[in-house]
Amino acid sequence: MRYAQGGGLTDAERATRERLRLQAVGRFEGGQKNPDIAAALRISVRSVERWRLAWRELGQTGVLSKGSPGRPRLSEAQMARLARELERGPLAHGWADQRGTLARIKSLIGRLFHVSYTVEGTWRLLKRHGWSWQQPARRAIERDDAAVEVWQKETWPRVRGPRWSAVPGSSSRTRLGNR
Repeated sequence: MRYAQGGGLTDAERATRERLRLQAVGRFEGGQKNPDIAAALRISVRSVERWRLAWRELGQTGVLSKGSPGRPRLSEAQMARLARELERGPLAHGWADQRGTLARIKSLIGRLFHVSYTVEGTWRLLKRHGWSWQQPARRAIERDDAAVEVWQKETWPRVRGPRWSAVPGSSSRTRLGNR
């Protein structure tokens, strides 16, 4: 089952869904038809069909919820170890510079715990545990704001060139500069 907002079910909603499944099992055993069960429990016929199929194959255990599909793959102890390793920095783990990229953290998780995450999954894992992306707190000491301003006003317009726009009523290939 997919949830467009990415939320899934809360524990209370999952418990309610579990009660519905067990009620459906009682109705399966009573010989009721799928549309009647769906109407009585106010759920879709397709859900009742899936639950009946699981009940036929595995009994009542086949109908029970398997829990959240997004359960964490790293324990709290592993997360604590990962935090300690990240604090040591990239140099301690064999990288040539101090850039702690998500791809490197993903690789580190794989090496330490033999668990594979995507880069996006790595970001979600870190964010869930209080980590945030970093950016420099201040500008470089060597920066010369006056020189940057001069470059932006004088050099950049020459490098970028003139802006071309279409003449009203002509094809988009006709440029003002070509007239």
